[in-house]
Amino acid sequence: MNTKKHHTDHKIYGVGASAGISIGKAYVMKKNVIAVTGALLRDDNEVIKEIEKFEIAVRMSVEEVLTIKKGDRLKLKEEEIEILETHIEFLTDPQLKADVYREIHRDRRPAMDAVIEVIKKNVGVFKNMDNEYLRARAADVQDIGDRIVKNIRRRKSHDTPVFEPGTIIIAEDILPSDAITLDMTCVTGFATSLGGKTSHTAILAKSRTIPAVLGCGNALTGIDDGDVLILDAINGIVIVNPNEACMEEYRAEKDRYDRKRQSLNSLRHTPASTTDGVGIELLANISGADDLEESWEYGAEGSGLFRTELLFMNRDSVPPEEEQFEYYRRVAIRSKGKVVTVRTIDIGGDKPLDYFGLGQEENPFLGYRGIRISLDKKDIFMAQLKAILRAGVFGNLRIMFPMISNMQELRVAKGILEETRRELEENNIDFARDMPVGIMIEVPSAAVTADLLAREVDFFSIGTNDLCQYTLAVDRGNEKVKDLYNPFDPAVLRLIAYVVEQAHKRKISVGMCGELASDPRATLLLIGMGLKEFSMSAVSIPAIKSVIINHSYTRAKEIYEKILGMDNSESIINYLQQQT
Repeated sequence: MNTKKHHTDHKIYGVGASAGISIGKAYVMKKNVIAVTGALLRDDNEVIKEIEKFEIAVRMSVEEVLTIKKGDRLKLKEEEIEILETHIEFLTDPQLKADVYREIHRDRRPAMDAVIEVIKKNVGVFKNMDNEYLRARAADVQDIGDRIVKNIRRRKSHDTPVFEPGTIIIAEDILPSDAITLDMTCVTGFATSLGGKTSHTAILAKSRTIPAVLGCGNALTGIDDGDVLILDAINGIVIVNPNEACMEEYRAEKDRYDRKRQSLNSLRHTPASTTDGVGIELLANISGADDLEESWEYGAEGSGLFRTELLFMNRDSVPPEEEQFEYYRRVAIRSKGKVVTVRTIDIGGDKPLDYFGLGQEENPFLGYRGIRISLDKKDIFMAQLKAILRAGVFGNLRIMFPMISNMQELRVAKGILEETRRELEENNIDFARDMPVGIMIEVPSAAVTADLLAREVDFFSIGTNDLCQYTLAVDRGNEKVKDLYNPFDPAVLRLIAYVVEQAHKRKISVGMCGELASDPRATLLLIGMGLKEFSMSAVSIPAIKSVIINHSYTRAKEIYEKILGMDNSESIINYLQQQT
């Protein structure tokens, strides 16, 4: 008797990372876990041999990835090529090499054990990051680690599975290289225990328009090969062994969704203008060149938020100026002349970096983070500013300071920026001399003094995630109070409206890069306030564009006027849901 079989219509919940609906049969992928041997090296000769073994395995791994990248059989998409390039960068990272060498030399570990330990530590660092994009890079680190270990052991890859038509893959996680190299012709969906919206599994699923529900936890372990599944990747639900009534309902829903998706995809090159001719700029939030390339597919017109933290993660020291310059330059070149807003490093709070020596804080969200760290560590700040200014020669970059809370902080930051410009000038180094400078409005004190701050900058970008958190005194990561976190609260909306109003009065541009920008319920309300620049995850752009092109600016202003008379978020949300 199979005790794992589910009752009819058993539901498992996760994150809809690549929207769509799929109906098919489960194929359960088992993970091959390799444990450390625990052996110790006896002498220096063994140390030398193990180092050589590691170096050969890395070279073999790089060659494998290059072979996949250059091969014609897979007909790789741009996103997939970018992922493989990222893996080559990871494989050739000097920090990875140094960490493994240290394990072999200092701790006398064999090469395989050293790689497993270093990869485990690095995966842990990424998994504990607050930023969803950076958390998702843990899978890439694990992927390259598995590849190196396989080549140390001189083992061939497992036999490639053959999927039947209508297969839904069930796995703990689907490593990026597997997702690229497996034959997905018959695969109609993914469901994984791990992963999220910005993981490479999600990116690959989206590029192939395969529905994916990720982050389902341990609930997937009860699914067997051949179980009938409905994958509702719109709402993040996996339904196991559905009854016929449920199947009929979802067949109809799938048909409706597929027709709507075709309609949205046709909007890619349609200008984001209201029915009465008001243009709205739709930008993408990115963490590197890979994201920027992907954003063009969704109709992005540039980037309203380039998070620079990725370059500082997974290492033991601050990246030197030259490395930062190359990283930003790559984005600038691929920007195709479109605007890219480079936010200076935003760490601290729940994004600690060990080598910064930030220490433990009782209230990290209210502590040493964002611009406060940059102003305190002037040499690190200036190195980043130099790299950004130099990269600006290759594209349309602008600088943005995070978590500015008062005029004094802004003026000190601008003073350091001016000092940086002088140094570059004195050393005859080419740089973008007139790069626009802006700030994030994410602290209530900045919002209520927007009239003052607007005199000192070229643009504002409203970060609704932190603005909401600080305004309502709600830690959005705290399970006990997270239901109180609501960007539609009148207090939050009033602050947003005031910031937009003051930006217009001072004739500076104002955009929004927080989650609210990607919520279709808020689109007309924000346009009614006067907001004309939205930055979001690229995949959200078509849905927001659809709202814009089907409504007038006049109607948006009427909606905003109506909202002004409401005193609670529930009424506001209910009203907005009726408008779109």
